[in-house]
Amino acid sequence: MRTRLLPLLIILMAGVLLALGFPLAGSLASAHQQTVVVDRIDDTARFAALAQYVTDSGPGLDERRSTLQNELVRYREVYGIDAGVFYRDGTTMAAAPEGWRIPQEGELRRALAEARLGRRSHDPPQVWPWQPDARLAVASPVVRDGDVVAVVVTDSPTGALRGRILRGWLLVAAGECAAMLLAVGAAFRLAGWVLRPVRVLDAATHDIATGRLNSRVAAAGGPPELRRLARSFNEMADHVEEVLEQQRAFVADASHQLRNPLAALLLRIELLALELPEGNEEIASVRAEGKRLARVLDDLLDLALAEHASADLQLTDIKELAAERVAAWRPLAEERGVRLTATGPAVTAWADPIALSSALDAVIDNALKFTAEGEEVTVEAGARGDTSTVVVADRGPGLTDEELARVGDRFWRSGRHQNVKGSGLGLSISRALLSAGGGTLSFAHNEPHGLRVTIALPRTEPAPDGGGYGLTDR
Repeated sequence: MRTRLLPLLIILMAGVLLALGFPLAGSLASAHQQTVVVDRIDDTARFAALAQYVTDSGPGLDERRSTLQNELVRYREVYGIDAGVFYRDGTTMAAAPEGWRIPQEGELRRALAEARLGRRSHDPPQVWPWQPDARLAVASPVVRDGDVVAVVVTDSPTGALRGRILRGWLLVAAGECAAMLLAVGAAFRLAGWVLRPVRVLDAATHDIATGRLNSRVAAAGGPPELRRLARSFNEMADHVEEVLEQQRAFVADASHQLRNPLAALLLRIELLALELPEGNEEIASVRAEGKRLARVLDDLLDLALAEHASADLQLTDIKELAAERVAAWRPLAEERGVRLTATGPAVTAWADPIALSSALDAVIDNALKFTAEGEEVTVEAGARGDTSTVVVADRGPGLTDEELARVGDRFWRSGRHQNVKGSGLGLSISRALLSAGGGTLSFAHNEPHGLRVTIALPRTEPAPDGGGYGLTDR
């Protein structure tokens, strides 16, 4: 979500800055040019005042014309600007450089025609930095007795003007870049402020999904709508935890309360068996069913306790622990004619040693039950990325794809194995014990036949409770 929100905010802010920057750049260029135009208008007005005396036909005409010519020459030498005074019929009164003429078309001709109508140049075309050959033409009329008798024209190079415009644009661009950096920083802060409650909610949801039902969200920071969502989430989590706690308590209490009547019932069955002939099939069947029911009640109580218990995580040498459990089960394996071996390098993981031992016992017991005499069961420790694994592989009949999808469910047993002793809760208890510590239990086919059970455990130290921002444990 952050990767979608950040580009949107940055693009919107960049669009706003560009929408402001382009008009600002145009206004800056226009202001610089207008300053130059006003300066040229002042110059042409001064030359027009001198040219008024040249239009007189009295004595000293040549001297006045010479003075005007000298002024134009000095002006050109100092500023590098071509300037000239032309009669209405186009003949030259004075010009610098000497012999300068107005072309028949172009901006100079337009300015000349405008001045002949009695108007000064006020809005020449805008000069841009990418126009190296651009010139700035300004013209003013010479008025005598209300009539335009001549026109003063200046043709200015634009190198300095274009340089000032470009420097101004560079300052604008620098300001835009600085504003863009601030906008990006603001976008990151805004996205973080908006998404922080979402991240906390995600972390709390993950914790609850993996068994930490006491995880809650501290409703601090973020938009009001997300704070209300955090409070609603906590209320929902409280309700779910309460319902699950009631369910576990019911299972534990029912299992515990049924054990005493069942024990009394089994005792009465044994007393009744004394009155019957030895080897009676019915009493043997009742005994077997009674013992099976007792095992189911014990397993139900163990499952309720496993789902409620918290894990005591320690850095554990899982190869050594696996070898220890293999050694404990080897006598039974030898009795059944099954080879039980432990292999793999020394690896460590964060696990509850007691929970891991119980899970290994359940998995190895299950493998020995279904492995035929002369076959082999292997227990291999290893590591894959951030997890350490213990793989128990047997050479039994294995499971179909449909059965593989259900193995580990409570009370589920394959229809082909109903005659094998068990309650169908052993793997469920193992999965619950491992989940409390962040471990997983998965199942797969073992080629060419059999079942592979993989216990995966985290290799990295778990974060302390409530370590995430805004995440609390009750």
